[in-house]
Amino acid sequence: MIIDLSGAKWFKSVHSGEADACIEVAWLEAGYVGVRDSKNRTGPALTFTPGGWDAFITCVTNDVFTQAN
Repeated sequence: MIIDLSGAKWFKSVHSGEADACIEVAWLEAGYVGVRDSKNRTGPALTFTPGGWDAFITCVTNDVFTQAN
């Protein structure tokens, strides 16, 4: 499925302040979620299904990506 990002309303965490080295998120059609680099707003974006986004957030919250395996 191709998701049209042209009308997406991107935002970043209020904790980012004026920092430019952040990610931005957009709520998209059909529950999809877009993620992009705030330093490269015209570059590529990741799109997650609703379940994929939930799994990603769970992993980030539980620090799964920095744990040694």
